[in-house]
Amino acid sequence: MEPSERIEYLKNEINKSNYKYYVEENPYLSDFEYDKLFAELKELEAKYPMFKTPDSPTQRVGSVSEKFFSHTHKYRLYSLDNTYNYEELSAWYTKICNEFNKELELVCELKIDGLAIALTYTDGLFTLGVTRGDGVTGENITQNLKTVKAIPLRLFKNKNLEVRGEIYMPKSSFEKLNEEALNTGEKIFANPRNAASGSLRQLDSTVTAKRDLSMFTYTGIFEDTEDKNIKTHYDSMMYLKELGFKINPNIRLVKGIQGAIEYCKEWETKRFELDYATDGVVIKINDIAVQKNLGYTARAPKWATAFKFPPEEVTTKLLDIELNTGKTGVITPVAVLKPVQLGGSVVSRASLHNFDEIKRLDIRIGDKVLIKKAAEIIPKVIKSMDTPSHYKLPVYNAPTHCPACGAPLTEKENEVGLYCQNPQCNQLMRAKIEYWASKEAMDIDFVGPSLIQQLYDKKFISNPVDLYRLTTQDLTQLDLIQEKSASNIYNAIQQSKTRPLNRLLTALGIRHVGKETADILASEFATLDDIKSASLEQLSEIENIGDIIARSIYDFFKDENNIKMIEDLKILGVNPVSKVKPKSDKLAGKTFVLTGTLQNMTRDEASEIIKSHGGKTSSSVSKKTSYVLAGENAGSKLDKAQDLGVIILTENDFLEMIK
Repeated sequence: MEPSERIEYLKNEINKSNYKYYVEENPYLSDFEYDKLFAELKELEAKYPMFKTPDSPTQRVGSVSEKFFSHTHKYRLYSLDNTYNYEELSAWYTKICNEFNKELELVCELKIDGLAIALTYTDGLFTLGVTRGDGVTGENITQNLKTVKAIPLRLFKNKNLEVRGEIYMPKSSFEKLNEEALNTGEKIFANPRNAASGSLRQLDSTVTAKRDLSMFTYTGIFEDTEDKNIKTHYDSMMYLKELGFKINPNIRLVKGIQGAIEYCKEWETKRFELDYATDGVVIKINDIAVQKNLGYTARAPKWATAFKFPPEEVTTKLLDIELNTGKTGVITPVAVLKPVQLGGSVVSRASLHNFDEIKRLDIRIGDKVLIKKAAEIIPKVIKSMDTPSHYKLPVYNAPTHCPACGAPLTEKENEVGLYCQNPQCNQLMRAKIEYWASKEAMDIDFVGPSLIQQLYDKKFISNPVDLYRLTTQDLTQLDLIQEKSASNIYNAIQQSKTRPLNRLLTALGIRHVGKETADILASEFATLDDIKSASLEQLSEIENIGDIIARSIYDFFKDENNIKMIEDLKILGVNPVSKVKPKSDKLAGKTFVLTGTLQNMTRDEASEIIKSHGGKTSSSVSKKTSYVLAGENAGSKLDKAQDLGVIILTENDFLEMIK
């Protein structure tokens, strides 16, 4: 057999094996046989590079890129409207049926909790992979997507099309990844979706290749004439499967809305048996002609909706109440729980908010408690269960001394919370340093809790300023830190000196001053010295900074320890100026409050956009609020906006406003 023929044979066998294993989940070759064929292919391609092609399985190994480039989608990726109960779902269906005066078939698919991507195939060859982005523009991550074995590099037919799919990380792989990260002291991911996102956005795609990512395809846009004649969504999905794509095996064609409701009820509990996360069901009109007739709103197709599963609530035992001292000295109680499955993950800790809340709920160590995930993310204790054993347990009393340093705790007027006032408290200072290095503040890469703990234990640092006194020699004395890693950490710390003023103000951890207030201060003052010399009256007059916040800022910049810290930072080269330069005054004079989860951007990103157009953001709704930008799971801020008659914007309204 000629080398070119042998290479073609090996490619076909390996691609067939990948399809059988990752798409059909039906292994075709043993690991030994697969590895043997793969090694032979690599050897032949190295010897005869003229026969290496883009669809070769060896191209999944990966390479290093300096950055991702933006790419405008050929076809826009829309969001989905949501329904939260069966009445809303039935109303959506009935409205469409009335418009066409007939019952319509529906297709039900599990809504995968992953990242949407668009894949382009030219003559059957995978040529482009782009993230969803804002639906109009995404990032070209083709090289990283080539490492995902569920994505075919070449289709079984030479077709031209674009498919949309959801990249996800199996739960079992997520748990393994976090277990390995714990052992090596690396970053722990919050959930499989975050892990998938972080893996896809690696500049070094060899890292992506090591992560176990997969993809379910959920729609296709056909460009070849003969493929455009497909009449139904279900048939199009079966056709995509024939071409080599992985579709969710639980897809179901149903006759009407009752069938869709039964599907939702079935998977509301059954979903936890799956090895991937799903937070709902996507229901689509099956008839493509009807889809085209219905069209789209500004943000979503009218012919599809997502039914969101309600947040799960479970009971478990409260084993202990752990106390943590935060960066402001506040003592935060955290519930230590008997591990329990909740919302697709194992939960062993949950928020208790504060000691007043513990008292109000009468929560006692040893209680059986009800927990749920707030907005599907943060576990929290809802109540203690009324069991006979509850009343036999001792009432929980709030602490009187700091759990970290033993200093007496104090209360602050008109505030809920107990505070450690000891400036030398070890846990308080470590929390300050961790916050200083966090993405929200100075955003220092490689400097996380485990590294900070080592530096603190070895007495290399005792406060955030000491980070800028570190040398590469200091860093090489830490466990598992080699010369190259030490150099990376040192450079990251030095680079943080150039962060703008609002970042430094956030990092300082001034009481009552979070990111939004820091942004306001940076838009009013050019330097730290300007803020330091401002009078209490000047600070109080700034919009959205009341008397309490103004007093906290004023006192901070009059404290001798803080003045020394600022002077030390200046000497070490950390003395930024405000860099806020609005690109337009389109939103000048407008104040926005953001609530809920946005589809196309984070709230921080939306906040930056608002400021770049001259607008301001606030954390609370008042009569002075111009707009409330509301995403999914919007809470009490949305209710207050409605009560006050404040204009409420959807994400799409906002995007149209700034276009």
